[in-house]
Amino acid sequence: MIDPHPLHPETLAVAAGRPAAEPDQPLNTPVVFASTYTAGGDLEYGRYGNPTWTAFEDALGALEGGHALTFASGLAAVAAVLDLLPEGAHVVAPRHSYLGTLTQLAEAERRGRLRATLIDIADTDAVVAATGDADLLWIESPTNPALEVADLPALIAAGSAARALVVVDNTFATPMLQHPLADGADVVLHSATKFLSGHSDAVLGATVTRDADLHARLLAARSLHGATPGPMEVYLALRGLRTLPLRVERAQENARELIRRAGGHPALAELRYPGFGAIVAPVFPDAEAADAFVAAVRLCRHATSLGGVETTLERRRRWPGEAASIPPGLVRISVGIEHIDDLWADLAQALDAAR
Repeated sequence: MIDPHPLHPETLAVAAGRPAAEPDQPLNTPVVFASTYTAGGDLEYGRYGNPTWTAFEDALGALEGGHALTFASGLAAVAAVLDLLPEGAHVVAPRHSYLGTLTQLAEAERRGRLRATLIDIADTDAVVAATGDADLLWIESPTNPALEVADLPALIAAGSAARALVVVDNTFATPMLQHPLADGADVVLHSATKFLSGHSDAVLGATVTRDADLHARLLAARSLHGATPGPMEVYLALRGLRTLPLRVERAQENARELIRRAGGHPALAELRYPGFGAIVAPVFPDAEAADAFVAAVRLCRHATSLGGVETTLERRRRWPGEAASIPPGLVRISVGIEHIDDLWADLAQALDAAR
């Protein structure tokens, strides 16, 4: 039965995945440390399920509008999706994307497992043209770290028309800002390490689907390859998910204000922001200036990854595998929830140091 009064996302983040409202039931699903279960039920063994996983999956599924699965990491979720493809499959993916995704595609192509076409995901016509014979259309929007934005409805429609599996990495936007399944995507993927958990203390991945067969195939891949998360990591991610709406709202407000204040600063060659979300990317004239900026921060932290309550930043080309088309002076900043004046004071003095 369809609820005539569906809950808002802000409420779902708090209410979904809770134990039944019965006397003496805990408000939170306890973390269950168990590798095996008494026979006769649905669980049997720790590789097949865990009540803590189920609670997180129920909550994330409610937010994304589908059925969620947790994985040991975002890369484990990527691997499970690629495992669905036939030998020799054609994959169309963004040329700028999560480095782990691009590395998996490159390794699979090197082994002859698939053929990858990397493309500017913001060039809708080019993506549509490349998707005609694709088995998988991989979309990331905004892209990591270039912050390009894809026309999700148009690309999803093109991928579906080509009978390609359409996957959208929703890590940057989160279900608070876009809902790819509602636009017709087959799979939504998350590095739940990042905004979903939000506290830089858990490594976790997730997929969300609406199709029962697709969900079952991903579940089989998770079980067969042992890509299962620890219950404590999932517990931490679920606790973080409860405040996702507030964290995204505050971090996005901070990001927009930082863009306003930093605009036109003489140290910058470019300032990238997709118009939503909490990731910004100042581009300095060269790597040396970018490194000087990163070295000068005091409140913000020089660290990889993103999506935590604290502001982190790094020059992405410091990683050898990053795409050569990413400017050497690009710094990815994951804006946190600190007071905006404190953030700006730190970043402003770092900008001055980079001049």
